[in-house]
Amino acid sequence: MKADLHLHSTCSDGKYPPAEVAARCKAAGLALFSLTDHDSMEGVSEALAAAEQLGITCVPGWEVSAYDDVKVHILGYGCERGEAYFAFLEERRRGAIVRAEDMIEKGNACLGLSVRLEDALALRVNEDAPLHTMHVVRAFARALGKEGDEMRALSAKLYLELFDRGKPAYSGLARPSPEDALTVIHLSGGIAVLAHPGRIRLSEGEKGALFDRLVKEGLDSIECFYTTHTEEETRAFCAYAAAHGLLQTGGSDFHMEDGVHSVGKPAFSPDERLLLALRSRGVKV
Repeated sequence: MKADLHLHSTCSDGKYPPAEVAARCKAAGLALFSLTDHDSMEGVSEALAAAEQLGITCVPGWEVSAYDDVKVHILGYGCERGEAYFAFLEERRRGAIVRAEDMIEKGNACLGLSVRLEDALALRVNEDAPLHTMHVVRAFARALGKEGDEMRALSAKLYLELFDRGKPAYSGLARPSPEDALTVIHLSGGIAVLAHPGRIRLSEGEKGALFDRLVKEGLDSIECFYTTHTEEETRAFCAYAAAHGLLQTGGSDFHMEDGVHSVGKPAFSPDERLLLALRSRGVKV
């Protein structure tokens, strides 16, 4: 069974609506996918309906944007949109506004521009989507006269130069911890997965200590198979997961065609343990 358990839509910072993401999964020959928008499951209903029509299976999911000195994102599979989810979502929405205002003030000072919060909010394709750092960065790219693919290319450059951690326009305000993410995912009945561990900017020793800490806090799985993981990294993450009884997952982290991330790549097929865990959350696989 071919699967991709890490995909984004217009309900966070992806290019395509949930139904189109589902159609792209079908075209890529996938039988199973998960819509994992940042801090939101608002697109899951549309993805589920589209998947049913296409004859494939959608896993309800999301990606909690957590931070622990560095970015440590946690995926949640099979979660329910209940009291814990909505309380967390509201807290994140308020925090995102505070953080965006801080980034905009700093970015304007760096670039001599007059970007407003409204400019960033307007860049959400879906007005109900949570405000994301990339919406802020794209607002600055637009203020510098870029649109379309040129805006996205400049946004990537601006993020690395100004808005990434440690850069002049970065904001650490109102960011949840990985433990916060584990808690809300488990309270929502889901499977908590450490996303793209190869991208976590820590030394090997620091990364191992983080993994051990999260396992003690109830981490269920590691995203072992990921677009930019090397073969060596994939083997190491699979070995760690096996040694600690964790589930192994995989996904592309597709947002749009960017020359790096493609639907269904890297190749990933869930094992029986993962399928059983998904079935226990009501996923019909």
